[in-house]
Amino acid sequence: MPHIRHATVEGSALAVAVAALVLVLSAPLAAQTLPLGRTIGFVATAYSLERATASGNAPKTGTVAADTDLLPLGTKIRVTKAGAYSGIYTVADTGRTVQGKQIDIYIPNAGQAKRFGRKVVRVTVLKLGEDE
Repeated sequence: MPHIRHATVEGSALAVAVAALVLVLSAPLAAQTLPLGRTIGFVATAYSLERATASGNAPKTGTVAADTDLLPLGTKIRVTKAGAYSGIYTVADTGRTVQGKQIDIYIPNAGQAKRFGRKVVRVTVLKLGEDE
């Protein structure tokens, strides 16, 4: 039985470590655009709402919402460690709750967006947007 209690403690420690990592990655940075070519950890979520984006266009596959202090509208990014949703995206929206090192990936299917959940991903800036 002591082995089972030990496993529970380790599991709890892992859960605390993951929660701490998400908090660190979610913490806002000082307002500063990320440099070209830099890869940094972000927290990614997904959305499927059909409404005009901050760029004035309808959301479409290949777009994300981001904090424009870090990733200006029109910025091209590479997202990795997002499973089937890893790829190249354009920042086209801001999102009400997207702040700091967070992105919100547009997925047209609401069920798939919900199943995406919350993931720690890697984001590389490929080209800065026109707002910069």
